[in-house]
Amino acid sequence: MERRKKIIQYLVAMLTALASFVGGLLSAPATAVGGTSGASASGTGPGGAAGDPLDEGTEVFQGQAFDTCRTPSLGAMSAWRKSHYRAVGVYFGGRGRACKRQPNLNRSWMVSVHRDGWNVLPLYVGSQSPCVISDNKKHVPIGDRPWEQGTAEGRDAVEAAAALGMARHSALYLDMEAYDQGQRACAETTLEFVRAWSREVRRQGYVPGFYSSAGSGVAHMDSARRDGVRDLPEVMWFARWRSEPNTDGEPVLAPDAWQPNRRIHQYEGDVTEEHGGVPMQIDRNLVDAPVAVMA
Repeated sequence: MERRKKIIQYLVAMLTALASFVGGLLSAPATAVGGTSGASASGTGPGGAAGDPLDEGTEVFQGQAFDTCRTPSLGAMSAWRKSHYRAVGVYFGGRGRACKRQPNLNRSWMVSVHRDGWNVLPLYVGSQSPCVISDNKKHVPIGDRPWEQGTAEGRDAVEAAAALGMARHSALYLDMEAYDQGQRACAETTLEFVRAWSREVRRQGYVPGFYSSAGSGVAHMDSARRDGVRDLPEVMWFARWRSEPNTDGEPVLAPDAWQPNRRIHQYEGDVTEEHGGVPMQIDRNLVDAPVAVMA
């Protein structure tokens, strides 16, 4: 009888331990594929996302876009209707923005340009990698709690987007300037922040995108994808200047990664163009990707 009692106690202890272990796996912010930390990504397919975003209620734009540091006035946007551009990138939030003052950017501006036929690519410049290369971004580093910080900034991005009238299924692009991904600890911190930001944006019904240099952040994200990491951004906006505009030919991205309709190529930067008598300093982009959806 005593032996039977001990066996029962042993089995109960084993079941309790197993339940605790399973509960820990379910509640952890990072589940692994192939032993690499990662939390659930929208997708299970290549590139951290599965399927065509058009099937998910998003709006996709294919064509030429420009982005500029300070949101243009409505008059300038009207004048630039004479150009070949039909989409504009706007820096709508984040503590790392170079142009923090955005006097033209409000809900009324968003509604007006949308009604005038423009598509909007919303860029969020939050905390930057601790090993960011540009000196003017070193003052806003990711801290020692990247998951919590990424989650908080993802929430801030959604709130800022919603305040401007951007509805669920809008793409929001995290701007992470070039960093030294060869520094392992820094790269791990940066990846954790990006994953947390993407997870929170996705959780709230928006589409998390990612902008960076092709040879830096974008190469890092594709390496993580190949390693099976989840919770990666769903759209990839890669900067490779002085090259022919091409969303499908980027060498650091596998051909099937972030496809279909999930890529933007920034192919030239800091150039001045004039349309309708209005000059602007811009970056040039070829787009095949989701844009803002207006409520």
